[in-house]
Amino acid sequence: MFKFALRRLLAALPMLLIMSIVTFAIIQAPPGDYADVIKTQSMTYGGLSDADAQRVADQYREQYGLDDPLPLQYLNWVTGIVTEGDFGYSFQHNKPVSELLGERFPRTLMIALVCHILATVIGAGLGIYAASNQYKLGDQLSTVLAFIGMTVPRFILALIMLYWLVFIMDVSSFGNLYSPEYAFAPWSWGKFTDLLYHIWPVIFIAVFGGMAYNLRVMRGNLLDVMNAQYIETARAKGLPRRTVVMKHAVPNAVHPLVMYQGMALPYMIQGELEVAIIFTIPTIGPLIVESMNTMDVYVTGSALLLIAFVMVIGNILADVLLAALDPRVRLGASA
Repeated sequence: MFKFALRRLLAALPMLLIMSIVTFAIIQAPPGDYADVIKTQSMTYGGLSDADAQRVADQYREQYGLDDPLPLQYLNWVTGIVTEGDFGYSFQHNKPVSELLGERFPRTLMIALVCHILATVIGAGLGIYAASNQYKLGDQLSTVLAFIGMTVPRFILALIMLYWLVFIMDVSSFGNLYSPEYAFAPWSWGKFTDLLYHIWPVIFIAVFGGMAYNLRVMRGNLLDVMNAQYIETARAKGLPRRTVVMKHAVPNAVHPLVMYQGMALPYMIQGELEVAIIFTIPTIGPLIVESMNTMDVYVTGSALLLIAFVMVIGNILADVLLAALDPRVRLGASA
């Protein structure tokens, strides 16, 4: 198992390198850089002429290496990440990018993990129930629920939820993880409940979409397994229906669901980002949008690279878990 995991990890390194190149190319594609923002601010708020503002912008480019060739900028960025854990400098926030990501990315990852676990458990449970009661009312309701969750964009659900909370329920405290009285207070049960009060819409919407996918995957897999010959044999032996489903069918139907988990965690992060942007929750989503608007390229690139890294790690963990469940996977990989 260790060799299998090591091979998967080594195979992921070239993928991360390619992702870093693609990410850097994407963030450098729009014309201009943050020095142009400095020029605009100097003319608008500083009252400088166009020539003086241009000199200020040129000095800024030289100071931060924005006038270096793009390959050199990329090498400096990647070398700093690999050797020192330095993701660059945030021009807008005047602090290292690692500090910004250290503040926001753990929140994003924690919320995404909670959503991932809830979506998997609820979706798999509903999928088992729907497949065990095919064409009955519960199965039809689950199918409709899954259809809505898979087709309606999460930002649309977030806008509907926001409208309902603000104009129907008259809720006004949005944009923060805590109320003002709990912002700097030590951890307590009251602070925890206040945190849940602020982030439950994000969790609900992200879980709703992920649950729909897990429900569809589990239902389809279990229906296929339920028609297998060995399931018919188990039924012919007179085994209770619950035993046939839970002991014989579900363990063999769960394999494709495990493979899907490699994509599910990035999907949860994406869902958290979309909803957090709508609700302006201080996680990594609003930070990415803000950095893109101000051409703070190292913030954008580092955030996207971290999300890509989580996607790769999620796929590796899914492969390892699947190999642990099914020895044929690791035996086939070693052949």
